[in-house]
Amino acid sequence: MEVRSQGVPVAMGMMQSKLNRSFKRAIHSLLSTCSTEEIHKAFPGFSVDEKKYLHRLLIKVITSLHGQIEDEFKSLCDESQVGTTLDTVEQLIEEQSLDILSTDKSNVVDAAQDLLAAKKDEIQHLMAELTAAEERNQATRARIKLLKEEQQDFAAVITAVEKAGKALNHTTASRDCF
Repeated sequence: MEVRSQGVPVAMGMMQSKLNRSFKRAIHSLLSTCSTEEIHKAFPGFSVDEKKYLHRLLIKVITSLHGQIEDEFKSLCDESQVGTTLDTVEQLIEEQSLDILSTDKSNVVDAAQDLLAAKKDEIQHLMAELTAAEERNQATRARIKLLKEEQQDFAAVITAVEKAGKALNHTTASRDCF
């Protein structure tokens, strides 16, 4: 039981009780006693009586540590008002779950489904735009290829015309010489 500022004992809340149980379990697992056999293995040069004495002493030390650590934890929790804070949080959670005006979970699910549908539609729209852009790129590449081929054909025609023109000029010049 926790004692509040007016000296009135207050029942421990569920969250505070869970915190205390978790802490005690953690401490127990950290400060567990070791068996007599482990003491015998750890101190092979000691006599049997010395090993028994060491084992009893270890148990006393661990027990004392348990108590001291638990007292220190309780003191820190009291000092920082952990119990009051956890009780307040627990009360707020309970009030919110009982409040009919609080956010309805089904509204959240509906909103999530609407958002998911909108994102799927957006993805389909973007995929259609991407497909159209790829088709335009292919058409542009085909047009560029065709223009390059026509340019090469046109260059070949110009070369042929120039050769024909030179040949014609050469022939005309040869006639003029005679």
